[in-house]
Amino acid sequence: MSQSDGYESIIARHYDALYTVMRNPSGDVAFYRELARASGGPVLELGCGTGRTLLPIAQAGIDCVGVDASPAMLAIFRDKSPPANLELIETRMERLELPDRRFRLVTSPFRAFSHLLDVETQLAALAAVRRHLEPGGTFALDVFDPKLARTALVEEPEHLAVTFHDAGREVRRWDTIERDLSRQVMTIYFRFESVAPELCGVGEVQMRWFYRFELEHLLARAGFTELKFFGGFDRRPWAAGGETIVLARG
Repeated sequence: MSQSDGYESIIARHYDALYTVMRNPSGDVAFYRELARASGGPVLELGCGTGRTLLPIAQAGIDCVGVDASPAMLAIFRDKSPPANLELIETRMERLELPDRRFRLVTSPFRAFSHLLDVETQLAALAAVRRHLEPGGTFALDVFDPKLARTALVEEPEHLAVTFHDAGREVRRWDTIERDLSRQVMTIYFRFESVAPELCGVGEVQMRWFYRFELEHLLARAGFTELKFFGGFDRRPWAAGGETIVLARG
């Protein structure tokens, strides 16, 4: 199953219930909402998914555009009856073209940038960000900082990653991981298990891992300046092995 197939089926189905458990405790929703408020909008989010981080920004009255490559994710987002100040667009971030539109803040939350697996695609996406930023605007993104002992493992056998509830039923996600060390790309195979057959299924995603200074050089190569790195959404100083959160000027 391809990454796209996985998102179009079971991963999109479980996304909100799963990441309420796995990601909301990080504080990322409040972090991006505060950035949006400080910017005054408009805001462009790349990889908006089902709206976990973008919908609260729109509900705060800030004009927003959300971009995602997954029709299934966007369908779930639209089912939430987003406000009229929010526009959703289906496209890949590296192909984004919104002529004559500029944003004070562009974001790529929850490691969406890590789904760009090669330098050519990464630079294309960063060029798209710069085309759509107002002069002096901010680009904000986060990726995971690789834990070297774990990253060195070429394979991780299936293991229970998380237990959560969807539609009132318990669901367990089992993960198997393969890593291509030469490309810095890991493939994660998900298996969702539940007593409810409609909540079961398998999916697959691929993600590139970035080292802090690799990411810094990539952003500089794309023309970004005034880079700020944080190690958490509370803006703690960056340190290896945790979060990597970046603010950059376009």
